[in-house]
Amino acid sequence: MVADVIERCIRPLVVGALADTRVVMVMGARQVGKSTLCEAIANNDHPAAVVSLDDEAVLRAARGDPRGFLAGLDGPLLIDEVQRAPGLILAIKQIVDRRREPGQFLLTGSANILSSRKVQEALTGRIEIVRLAALAQAEIEGATSNLVDALFAGVPPRLVDEPLGRRAFASRVLGAAGRRLVGELGAVTSL
Repeated sequence: MVADVIERCIRPLVVGALADTRVVMVMGARQVGKSTLCEAIANNDHPAAVVSLDDEAVLRAARGDPRGFLAGLDGPLLIDEVQRAPGLILAIKQIVDRRREPGQFLLTGSANILSSRKVQEALTGRIEIVRLAALAQAEIEGATSNLVDALFAGVPPRLVDEPLGRRAFASRVLGAAGRRLVGELGAVTSL
């Protein structure tokens, strides 16, 4: 069974960046959904070949000869976990300096690969970074906007129409299973 993929609020930002920037990097902590988001974009919004540096054979090839590795790949490319082969950054720079069209590379990374001065200098003016945070409550609920966006747009926040308190918090944190559990606990405490 494949779990439903939660639509991320930053997806349009990433797709928009690919339309006008040669290299786009989605950065964030481990397990926040960078790979899932970028693979969905590469499969639907901005068709690209997908290469994961979690694959040991692919990683060895990328580290061993970064320029040769990229020369064998054509068209837009998603490189997942690019921080595992930092030598790719200079090879990417050489490619995007020759070809100026946007959307050539979509990169993901858990570590801050941009902390290296050499890497910063290589990608200055060539990259847009989009930071992906953990799931927002609005994303979990499938909402099209969130409180912060509404406030910036001058829209007053809607009133909370859900119960407050420990049970509501447990239900929210635990999801559907938590709602069932909270319902069962409510039935037990009301006896």
